[in-house]
Amino acid sequence: MTKEKLAILGGPKTIPSEFKRYNSIGIEEVMAATKVIESGVLSKFLGAWHEDFYGGPKVREFEAMAAKYFGVKHAITVNSWTSGLIAAVGAIGVEPGDELIVTPWTMCASATSIIHWNAIPVFADIDPDTFTISPESIEKNITERTKAIIVVDIFGQSADIQAISSIAKKHNLKIIGDTAQAPGTYSGKNITGTLVDIGGYSLNYHKHIHTGEGGILITNDDNLAERLQLIRNHGEAVVGQKGVSDIANIIGYNFRLGEIECAIGLEQLKKLDSLIQIRQSISEELTQRLMGLMGLRLPYISPGNTHAYYIYGMIIDTELLGVSRKRIKEALTAEGVPGLMEGYVNLHLLPMFQKKIAYGTKGFPWVNGFARESVSYEKGICPVAEDLHDRSFMGFLISTYDLTNKDVDLIGQAFKKVWQNMDFLK
Repeated sequence: MTKEKLAILGGPKTIPSEFKRYNSIGIEEVMAATKVIESGVLSKFLGAWHEDFYGGPKVREFEAMAAKYFGVKHAITVNSWTSGLIAAVGAIGVEPGDELIVTPWTMCASATSIIHWNAIPVFADIDPDTFTISPESIEKNITERTKAIIVVDIFGQSADIQAISSIAKKHNLKIIGDTAQAPGTYSGKNITGTLVDIGGYSLNYHKHIHTGEGGILITNDDNLAERLQLIRNHGEAVVGQKGVSDIANIIGYNFRLGEIECAIGLEQLKKLDSLIQIRQSISEELTQRLMGLMGLRLPYISPGNTHAYYIYGMIIDTELLGVSRKRIKEALTAEGVPGLMEGYVNLHLLPMFQKKIAYGTKGFPWVNGFARESVSYEKGICPVAEDLHDRSFMGFLISTYDLTNKDVDLIGQAFKKVWQNMDFLK
């Protein structure tokens, strides 16, 4: 068979036009938002002890629906998942200098929410197959100062929550779940993100379902739910009249989600299962198209897990292929494959952690009389995450696009064309 010339070398592109962007918003959301606008009640929160301390009718309706969907006692909406993480870390009662273990492969808010409370992030390495936080690395990083573990269900599937729960129980640690990228998926019979002390999901615009910005906190603990609600809505102005005695970390914020967003969220949550099923079907079709390409490892799903495919994560064996990841990505991009990522992120290597500069210029909160100043963020503390980022991981932002089977077929053709012409890339 004659090899077609690669686009990067002057040949024709495999994918001639851009793919349709993903959009989960439909007429139902338009109608729901319009009805709220016409009512004139865009928010009903009051930062005082009053029946409206908990928000308006759409806030409460959305929270009730979310609690039922996720099978938990409490769902608390917030204006962003970053706000949700900040509220969760504060709610578990962290003290300055406490340590929380977190993965380096996540959005930065998973770690900065810890610093927000003058606590210290400690980074554990990741599993080389699932890219989620490694239970073995968690255990190695526990000290007498460790307060909690933040478990991030990265790319669309659950971390090994059973193993992590055993570790947490052994060391009397809290677990916060960051399931921003994996709503509506399962770990065994349990919805991902529900087997933790406080969990939650993002409603940011590029997630599976969205309200523009927003988040949902979940918990089965009545006390934690109350603390989350207080942190969300100016709790310092409420604790007196409400009769709350534990006022640690109850500092006033406006983390409230509005009525319009919650009206949209109600309609979005109704669609979640079907949207996830569509994404799974398309991703499985892509796996079939790419299967068998030498030196390309496709997404691994742990036994018992389902996957939402926020990112379609691959590993390239550059030594076997004799071509760098950068060159392969350039060739695929030239063929018209969009949304490819070289590596992901290693939070511990960001300037904030390398220089230990957050609040002011003197090293606070690492230098505060409470913290263990020997916490290291040197390159080498997370060798699996670092090697994958530097050398072999390539992600496809599959959640960005509303792909058809024809689109998937074109992506498969582009990959096969590049692989057939790999010698020309050396």
